[in-house]
Amino acid sequence: MITTVRYAVGSVIVGIIVFLLKYVAYAVTGSAALYSDALESIINIVAAGAAVVALRVSAMPADENHPYGHHKAEYFSAVLEGVLIVIAALAIFREAAQTFFELHTLNAPLRGLLLNAAATVINAVWAGVLVRQGRRVKSPALVADGRHLYADVVTSVGVFAGVVLVGLTGWLWLDPTIAILVAINILWSGWQLVRESVGGLMDEAVSENELNRIRTAIFHHSEGAYQAHDLRTRHAGRRTFIDFHLVVPGNMSVDEAHVICDRLEAAIEDEVADSTVTIHVEPEDKAKVSNVYLPQ
Repeated sequence: MITTVRYAVGSVIVGIIVFLLKYVAYAVTGSAALYSDALESIINIVAAGAAVVALRVSAMPADENHPYGHHKAEYFSAVLEGVLIVIAALAIFREAAQTFFELHTLNAPLRGLLLNAAATVINAVWAGVLVRQGRRVKSPALVADGRHLYADVVTSVGVFAGVVLVGLTGWLWLDPTIAILVAINILWSGWQLVRESVGGLMDEAVSENELNRIRTAIFHHSEGAYQAHDLRTRHAGRRTFIDFHLVVPGNMSVDEAHVICDRLEAAIEDEVADSTVTIHVEPEDKAKVSNVYLPQ
């Protein structure tokens, strides 16, 4: 968790550097498109700060009021980032609308483009680091931050191309038009983040691929039991909760059943990192014919 927080703090630092570069690019050119790009960087800084707080909260151990831990705190960070993205998009729409009525020639476009390009390269590299590390440690906050930066990179490339066109063609209306297109792309990115984060808050099950791995682990490590059934899963931040019913012979001792459960828990935890497994042991008269995963 300490490493995860460090990456989030790194996002704040990178966000500040990128914002300064993009704002100077806007200041020297007066471009509405470059202004929209700089404004999104402010959202990156705020969102990264929120991720730092969320990651610290999610690392807190379980307590009396939160017996399952604080893992879902990361989803609130991702939702907040989505909301901030929407606010940024609305601000860009406003600036673009004003620019349409006050069209002006861009100043020093080459210098502004070089500054913006440098900021874009920094964002692209850091976005790759965040998504890769976020997936490795199963951190929704880091993955959301990385994906947001990827969206920022895409819009920055579009802005770069658009401002070049403005300089080559003299079509000043292209500048606010590009800003509007950037805002639309930002809105879509925000919607995607909010939708995925709400899914996590609503206890979405694991992916089909992960579910099949869990079923396989149960199948190959439940020797001595009759069957397993009613498998359920849910995500809570990096933590995955898994529970199912295990049917054993009615005359099996508690110690013997416990050995099977320990073997199953170890096998599943090897397949699914950061998982919590709960097994409900039942006698053979509780066997079912549906939702069943038979042992060897």
